[in-house]
Amino acid sequence: MESQEKHNIEWKSVWKDEYLVGICAFANAQGGKFFIGIDDNGKIIGVENSKKLLESLPSKIRDAMGIVVDINLCKENNLEYIEIDVPSYPIAISCKGNYYFRSGSTSQKLTGIELESFILRKRGATWDNVPHPLVKIEDLDQNAIQKFKELAIRKKRIDDTILEEDTETLLDKLHLINNGYLTNAALLLFSKDPERYFTGAFIKVGFFETDADLIYQDEVRGSLFEQIDKVIELIFFKYMKAKISYDGLQRVEEYFVSEASMREAILNAIVHKQYESGVPIQISVYKDKLYITNVGKLPDHWTEETLYQKHGSKPYNPNIAHVFYLAGHIESWGRGIEKIFDSCIENDLPMPKYYINPTDIMIEFDAPQRLVIDNFSKVTNRVNDRVNDRVNDRVNDTMNKILESLYDDPGYTITELANIMKMSRKSISNNIKKLKDLGIIERVGNNKKGYWKIKR
Repeated sequence: MESQEKHNIEWKSVWKDEYLVGICAFANAQGGKFFIGIDDNGKIIGVENSKKLLESLPSKIRDAMGIVVDINLCKENNLEYIEIDVPSYPIAISCKGNYYFRSGSTSQKLTGIELESFILRKRGATWDNVPHPLVKIEDLDQNAIQKFKELAIRKKRIDDTILEEDTETLLDKLHLINNGYLTNAALLLFSKDPERYFTGAFIKVGFFETDADLIYQDEVRGSLFEQIDKVIELIFFKYMKAKISYDGLQRVEEYFVSEASMREAILNAIVHKQYESGVPIQISVYKDKLYITNVGKLPDHWTEETLYQKHGSKPYNPNIAHVFYLAGHIESWGRGIEKIFDSCIENDLPMPKYYINPTDIMIEFDAPQRLVIDNFSKVTNRVNDRVNDRVNDRVNDTMNKILESLYDDPGYTITELANIMKMSRKSISNNIKKLKDLGIIERVGNNKKGYWKIKR
């Protein structure tokens, strides 16, 4: 007798009609077997009404689900038990109008986006290939399309003659047009405002002092091509706190997440996200750890162990992944996680941890030790003798205090700095201008949503 540890086996002492749900779940997943007349410990106890069940079960299953399964009478030690062998069906199977799927050792009822995604997969379709009839090619962002062309030309993964085609022909050859309509993937990749069509099609970044203490946050919007570069720059210049050291005159900034690992993790989230959920990708940054949380799920039959092994590429949004591959953002052979690990090893950083939850997947990066940026006044003291004396002489105490505050939070406004330092807005504004003129800081973005980048 096979072990009950195998998730595609159920042992039942007696038959109950509620087990039809489990049979439906097996049919929608990888298939499985029900044994009637075996207790929870795998001991054969027999079933008294075996012949009656052999006659009634086929019609019960057919009437509830419209499928046929193999039902066999087995015998051991003069005890009879029944084997119900359920194959995996290539189409979606419902039980009395409801759909169920086997996940681990449980049967889950599918509703909402999970049901929509499941039915699409069973039909051999994907969500990102669904046509969107309300958008025309003229509505797309030509700058985003041009950026893709430039990246693809450099990477040489697509024939240059295809890139020279008109926009409609190019999108069609990229599988971004379905039955004459732009697909969901086309809108996410190249529309000016994807959130106009899909709620939550952006990336949210927040800095936390504690789990319940959000200090500041930003939202990165635009086409998926824009979001990648924007969020990387935002995290490293505004959110991540670097450990500062010096190699001679050279200032060295060490982050507890490498840029390569960060880029791969974000690209993985974008490619595998269930955009129909309406929930943005969320990046939570702390002084010594960082989480990237994404509404998504592992491919069918995958486990957490599969992630850590060599595996093929099975993106939830294959058309988005294909365009990213052509642009050189990702590899096509499922090496995203492997590249994250390789970068961690190369930079002597801890391996990230993955958390596979029922509704999302989260990756956690931890610092090898608590990395807090050096107090700026201490840094100034250390470099005063090493940099141009004329510049240092012109950096007054107020300017140093401003820089100290901007290291803590690059998002501070002039009004907030004035309140913190108990000075007038005019005085803060004048000192900010001096720092900009000296080339020490620069403003990234607009006054409302931008931040200060400290250049030296």
